[in-house]
Amino acid sequence: MPQYIAMNRFLVTPENEEAFQRRWLDREVLLQSVPGFISFQFLQGPQKEQGRLYASHTVWASYEAFVGWTQSEQFRQAHAGAGQGKALTAGPPVFEGFTVLQDVSA
Repeated sequence: MPQYIAMNRFLVTPENEEAFQRRWLDREVLLQSVPGFISFQFLQGPQKEQGRLYASHTVWASYEAFVGWTQSEQFRQAHAGAGQGKALTAGPPVFEGFTVLQDVSA
């Protein structure tokens, strides 16, 4: 089965960047205990007119492993506070999922 990459993109306004980063960097990461999890990256992208682009990038052993994560107790725990507190993004996250067709490593 090919690997699967799940990404969420966020547009964050300048006044919320520090708080947005803290929300991600200070949270408890529960991914390591989920079957099929390979890696996670929290990415800071370019500055846009409306704010800065950020992305969460998760690599899974398969699409089925990713779906398993979305149905897991760890997922529920990780997203329990979603929508609570001040909105730090300019709109909802944009999800993009990709099946890996080729993977070249060093």
